[in-house]
Amino acid sequence: MKALLPTGRPEEMVELGEAETPKPAADEALVEVRAFSVNRGEVFQLHGPLRLGGRPGKDVAGVVVQAAADGSGPAVGTRVVGHPPADGWAQYAAVPTHSLAALPDSVSFETAAALPLAGLTALRLLRVAGSVGGRRVLLTGASGGVGHYVTELALGEGAEVTAVTATPERGKLLAEFGATVVQDLDEAVGPFDVVLESVGDTTTPRALALLRERGQLIWFGQASRQPAELSFFAFFKGPRSATVRHFHYEHFDEPFGTDLAALVRLVDSGRLHPQIGRQEDWRHTATVLGDLRDRRITANAVLTVTP
Repeated sequence: MKALLPTGRPEEMVELGEAETPKPAADEALVEVRAFSVNRGEVFQLHGPLRLGGRPGKDVAGVVVQAAADGSGPAVGTRVVGHPPADGWAQYAAVPTHSLAALPDSVSFETAAALPLAGLTALRLLRVAGSVGGRRVLLTGASGGVGHYVTELALGEGAEVTAVTATPERGKLLAEFGATVVQDLDEAVGPFDVVLESVGDTTTPRALALLRERGQLIWFGQASRQPAELSFFAFFKGPRSATVRHFHYEHFDEPFGTDLAALVRLVDSGRLHPQIGRQEDWRHTATVLGDLRDRRITANAVLTVTP
C-alpha cells in the first residue's frame, strides 16, 4: 500500500512510499483511510527533541474493509472515524474496535478526521474540570483545534469563557461563539474558577495567579516548548490555595470509541462545528506539516487520501 514515510529531513518530513498493508489483530478492524488529520505533536514526533521515529497518524476517517475477527466493532462497509495509536497516514490502517465510532452520512470524512485528538482532548479536559455551567473558565493557547473545541463545548454548558489567542482569525471565530477573546494573558480579567493551561514557560505561573481561591488549573500542554517555573510563594500573589493538575487525554477509563461517538453526535446535531484550517491532497502532507510547524495554519489540517 501507499503510505507516508518519515524522511528525517526537517524541510520535507515525510514522503509517499510503500509500506506493508497492516495485518489486524483479532480486536482490530482494517480501515481504508479516506482522510486524516495532522497535529503539532506529530510534527515534533517527526522533527525535534521529541523525535520518536516510526510512522505517525492518530486521526483517521474511512470505511471498514475487514471487520475484527473477534466479532467486535463495526461491520464491513461502515463509515467510521478512528484513533489508532499510530500509522494512520496510509491507504489502510488497523484500528482497535474500541477506538472506532460509526459515522452518519451527514458527517463527511474530512470533518470526522478533524475530531479525534483535538476533540477527545477537549471533551476530557472538561470532564476533569467538572460541571462548568455558570463558572468562569480561562483557556490559554486557544489558537488550535483543542482551543476551539474546548470553547464551543464549555460555552454550550453555560460557562463564561475567556480565550487567549494572538491569532486574529481564531479570535474572531471564538468571539462569534460567545467567548471573551484577549490577545495576551495580561488582558484577562480574573479571577477564574478553572484555568486550562497549554503554553508553559512564564504563562503557567501568570495564569495560576488568576485563579480564585481553591480554583483549579489543569495543565495539558507546553506549546512554547519551554518548561514552567512555579514558586510556592507566588501563590500568595493570586489564590492562597489552588489545585494544579497534570492532564493526559489517554488516561481515562472510557474507551476512545465511546467519546468519539459522543463527538460525532454533537457534530451531527449541530452543537459542535469542527474547523478545518487547511485541506489538501495527501501528496502535499510534507508542505502542510512545515506550515503547521511554523504556525501558518490555525484550526485542524486535514489531508484527503486519493487512490
